Amino acid sequence: MLLAILAILLGGVMKGAIGAGVPVIAAPALTMLFNVQTAVAILVVPNLLSNVWQAWHFRNEAMPRRFLILFAGGGMLGVAVGTFLLAVLPQETLSLMVACAVLAYITLRLARPGWTLARDTANRLCGAAGIAGGFLQGATGISAPASITFLNAMKLPREAFIGTISIFFVSMTAMQIPALWSVGLLSLEMLAYGFGALGLVFLSMPLGNWLGKRASSKVFDMVMLVTLGAIALKILFEAIF
Repeated sequence: MLLAILAILLGGVMKGAIGAGVPVIAAPALTMLFNVQTAVAILVVPNLLSNVWQAWHFRNEAMPRRFLILFAGGGMLGVAVGTFLLAVLPQETLSLMVACAVLAYITLRLARPGWTLARDTANRLCGAAGIAGGFLQGATGISAPASITFLNAMKLPREAFIGTISIFFVSMTAMQIPALWSVGLLSLEMLAYGFGALGLVFLSMPLGNWLGKRASSKVFDMVMLVTLGAIALKILFEAIF
C-alpha cells in the first residue's frame, strides 16, 4: 500500500510538471503490486477529475477544435474496444501488454528525441493516434506510447501540450468509466479507492507545477523513463517466470 501511495504521488508530481504522468507512472506500478484490472479501475477517477481542471485551465492554449474532435473522438472509440479486451484476456497476457507498452514508450522517446512531426501530417494522423491511445488506455491503463509520443513529436509548447492531452484524457476517461462498469470491473469499492488516489494526485500536483516552471523538462523525462524501465522489467520477469 505504501508503494502504491508513493507511485500515485510521483504520478501527481509528473502530472503537475508536464501535464501527464498519473497513468504513466501509477498504472504499471499498481499492475506490479496488484493486477491490471485493479490498476485501471482505481485510476479512472483521478484520470478524469485531475484532467478536468487542467483541460479548463489550459483550454485556450490547446490545439484547434477539429484536431481535438478527431483526437479525443478516436480515444473514446479505442478505449471502448480496449476495455472489452481488459475484461476477457488472461492476467498474464495483460501484464505483458502493460510491460510492452511501457517499453515501447521508452524506446520511442529515446530512439528519435529530436524528430519533429509536421503539423499537416499530424492533422491527418490525429484520429488514428487517438484510437491507438484509447485502445492502449482501455486494455492496459497506459495510452502514452501512442498519445503522449504523438503530441511530443509535434514539439508543442508546454501549455498547448497540457491543454490538448488533458482534453484527450477527459473525453477518453468519460467513455472508459461506463465501459468498465458495464463489464463488471468498476465497483463502488474501486471508486472509493479512486477518490483516495485523486486526493493524493491533487496533493502532489502543485509541487509538480512549481517544479515544471523552474526545472528542465529533460530532468523529469529522465526520472520518468528510468522509473518506468525498472517497473516494466519487473512486470516482465514476474509474467514470464
